[in-house]
Amino acid sequence: MTIANAKIEGKSTDVPLRTMVYRTLRDRLVTGTIKPDQVMSSRSLARELGVSPMPVREAISRLAAERALEVKSQSSVIVPAMTPRRFEDLLFSRLQLEPAAAVRALPAVTDELIEDLFEIDQRMNRGLDSGDVASYMSGNHEFHFKLYGALPAPTLMQLIETLWLQFGPLMRLVFELYADDQHEEDKHPIILQALRDRDAKRLHDAVEADIRDGMNLVRASKNFS
Repeated sequence: MTIANAKIEGKSTDVPLRTMVYRTLRDRLVTGTIKPDQVMSSRSLARELGVSPMPVREAISRLAAERALEVKSQSSVIVPAMTPRRFEDLLFSRLQLEPAAAVRALPAVTDELIEDLFEIDQRMNRGLDSGDVASYMSGNHEFHFKLYGALPAPTLMQLIETLWLQFGPLMRLVFELYADDQHEEDKHPIILQALRDRDAKRLHDAVEADIRDGMNLVRASKNFS
């Protein structure tokens, strides 16, 4: 199967196949398309994506190094179970990095970016109203990473991405359970207003509150091992 007709989202002949496979699996983890405790085989993934097993194995190895997947055998992988201790570790790390990333990016935020973020948030709301959890999850990732990435910081962004990879599968289950609560808990309008006002402290606090709201839903769901 050639790159030109590989069944991979966002494919490009300018990008190595192993990178395209990695990005596809990464996006599925971030949006929760791959669920907690879901067992997968490299061969079945290769068939689904229309590629040979080798780039799939390479992508799996990379995601395992990022603790997003756990290799069970030569041919199977699983999304690692979320334990209370691991959850608190990941939450602490998100709270340290993400509000700081938002404040760091603030000087580079333009009116055009704020408008883009507003449109993304509206799309997320439509996803909630229609029950399209995948659209909501994808939009939430895009909202945060567009904001944090306004002022490039590759190392910081990679660290945050790794945390999202580990949370994504669990968050998908939580949002499916508590979708009706998301409008009430939505902190994105506060984030947007803080950006318009160039208010660094309010921005920091709103991003922190946004993370805590989501994590409180995880706690309430009791989806731990």
